[in-house]
Amino acid sequence: MRGTTLNLHNRFEKRSTEAFDDGWDQPEHDLQLPVIQTEFIPDQTKSIISYNESPDLPMMASINPYRGCEHGCAYCYARPSHEYLGYNSAIDFETKILVKHNAPELLRKEMLKPSWKPQVIGLSGNTDCYQPVERKLGITRRLLEVCLEFKNPVAIITKNVVALRDIDILSEMAKLDLIMMNFSITTLDLHLSRKLEPRTAAPYRKLEAIKKLTEAGIPCGVNNAPIIPGLNDEETPKILEAAANAGAISAGFIIVRLSYGNKDIFADWLRRNVPMEADKVLKRIMMVRDGKLNETEFGTRMKGEGAYADYIKQQFAVYCRKYHLNEKRFHLSSEHFQRPGMLFG
Repeated sequence: MRGTTLNLHNRFEKRSTEAFDDGWDQPEHDLQLPVIQTEFIPDQTKSIISYNESPDLPMMASINPYRGCEHGCAYCYARPSHEYLGYNSAIDFETKILVKHNAPELLRKEMLKPSWKPQVIGLSGNTDCYQPVERKLGITRRLLEVCLEFKNPVAIITKNVVALRDIDILSEMAKLDLIMMNFSITTLDLHLSRKLEPRTAAPYRKLEAIKKLTEAGIPCGVNNAPIIPGLNDEETPKILEAAANAGAISAGFIIVRLSYGNKDIFADWLRRNVPMEADKVLKRIMMVRDGKLNETEFGTRMKGEGAYADYIKQQFAVYCRKYHLNEKRFHLSSEHFQRPGMLFG
């Protein structure tokens, strides 16, 4: 199953093609639609750490070992970034995955530099570091090994449970306050999840992962994201309750962002999967985006604005208090940082 079957035009390309009915109708059962296989393409990047100055994000430095994402979430805000690579934001995003095989070596080289200042590194700032191919390639695991070696703190956000494979490294990092795990949970509805984010872990598996990780001493949080007004916003109380019961200590949320080609991709998904609710959902999204489907301004792009957005924020705050989320102060530490072979960091 794919998040989308669309093959959209790259907004940076001058040429485009479109399907045309030439009148030679062919019975649907005679059509042999190709199965699109996922390609894994070596990414020859020379640097590995990206920096941002967004006030909406809790950390400046991030690493994305993969560009593009197998998960195929129909709403994914990262889809348009694939167009900078010469691909489209629709089917290409989930079938043409660029892989940074040398990411751990590049990170180690960066941390050996005297100019490197220890700081929290976010894994999955754009695409998921624990997408399915990570089981085979293990790039994220090797990145964590480097961070443990240098004792540099890491915050991870994922929609998959491949992280359980790395529980040995994560538990060692947790002893020095070097790790914070966050799981994105969009819905607890297994049927909706299967259609909306087809290659992510099932919701109950994410909750099981939170439980196992917290039992191993690894702090976990939940990101109720994205909240899609009119589709899953009523699930927030149950998601927060389930996450808290599993051991999560923190919670955050993001309202769906539909930039560039995402608008067409998600609208198409709605009409194919929930046709009776499609118009309602799009109108509700516009209610929190000042009459648009997307907002790029810092401060409002993540949380929305207006009465309906205020309702979502207030509901979220109420149930965080009810389930004692965000009460414990947790600080990722960089005080233990050290370069191998040196007495001091």
